[in-house]
Amino acid sequence: MMITTAVRPATLTVAAATSPEKAARAAGLGILAIALMALAGCASVPSKFYSLSSTSTPGVISPANIAVLVGPLSIPAAVDRPQFVVQDGANKVNIDEFNRWSAPLNDSIAKVVARDLSVLLGTPDVATAPLAYFNAAYRVTIDVQRFDSIRGQGAMLDAVWVVRKANGDTRQGRTVAHETVQGDSFDALAAAHSRALATMSSEIATVIRAEDSQTAQSGQGSADSAGLGKNQTPI
Repeated sequence: MMITTAVRPATLTVAAATSPEKAARAAGLGILAIALMALAGCASVPSKFYSLSSTSTPGVISPANIAVLVGPLSIPAAVDRPQFVVQDGANKVNIDEFNRWSAPLNDSIAKVVARDLSVLLGTPDVATAPLAYFNAAYRVTIDVQRFDSIRGQGAMLDAVWVVRKANGDTRQGRTVAHETVQGDSFDALAAAHSRALATMSSEIATVIRAEDSQTAQSGQGSADSAGLGKNQTPI
């Protein structure tokens, strides 16, 4: 009896000491399981990818037989990433990990502008820089200063661009375009940005056509003067 009585307190003491350790271990395993489940839930959400597209339509004016090179083109560092960057107030943005652009944004913008210009000018000779051995009559450089996306409201483009002729003459302009959206989908935002780019492309195309027309008239005037000089006879 004395031995049994001496052993029982020791046994109870060990049990009391190990019980909190088991509880803590169980709690830790529970937290780990919840964390793993949360990670698995996040990993199961697939990312969606979006692209810009050319939305310009051919005009009724005659095609222009000219070559145009688009680029270089720069965009703000804040949106120079694969994810959609969505405005959330004047001084806050949200970077959406699960809604992304299908290609680098600056490349996509340049290619869409090139396709728009090809349609608007009626020429297949429109490319994006850098392209070796492309003899362009006009080069378009673009500095996109704002490329804002606001879910449920619209897209805003603010860009400065320069049209440079082969002889070095330049014309510059600025495009500020706002496009509204119906609904709050990212697909609608991508479509709104495409329409804003079409607005900028139309303004660039107008300048290129005006410059090309002026160059053609100047050349024709010089040819007429030369022809008149040849046909004149001394009195």
